[in-house]
Amino acid sequence: MADRASLTRADWLRAALEVLEKQGVDQVRVLALAKDLGVTRGSFYWHFENRADLLQELLEYWASEYTGVVIRSPAIRSGEPGARLLKVAEMVMDLDLARYDLAMFAWAERDPQVAKAVERAYRLRLEFIGEAFEELGFEGEELEMRTWLFVCYQSWERTVFGRQSKRKRRELMKRRLALLTSE
Repeated sequence: MADRASLTRADWLRAALEVLEKQGVDQVRVLALAKDLGVTRGSFYWHFENRADLLQELLEYWASEYTGVVIRSPAIRSGEPGARLLKVAEMVMDLDLARYDLAMFAWAERDPQVAKAVERAYRLRLEFIGEAFEELGFEGEELEMRTWLFVCYQSWERTVFGRQSKRKRRELMKRRLALLTSE
């Protein structure tokens, strides 16, 4: 068994995300996670006060590691807007950043606080992507629709089209960006 010092808070959160994705929030349980991680339940309490604390931290972790990581990326924040949009799309695909979106939406359907957190994360995505489309000269409904289409596709592409090869998905990514960024 691993000791509590060898596991980080992030290890627990990644394990909880896995369970959330595969089994739903009801199965994100301290004892089951400890067993999956090969540690005692005491290790959990080294990092979290209780299950509610874990779930709150899980929301914050997801927002930071699957949305904030893109927005904070210096490589993505620089350059012209079309190139930034391509970098975002590549990062989402390469790092599988949309992996837990479906699980988060399912959880949000059951819990108003989770729904607010998911909405905040998506609002950040929309604002960030919207800035790029605005810099490309789009405004009003054109800006709004292109932003929504981009964010929606990036968030759900894995769920809907994930069985396509990465090569095919990259081809479609470039075509999609060409369509969304052209007048």
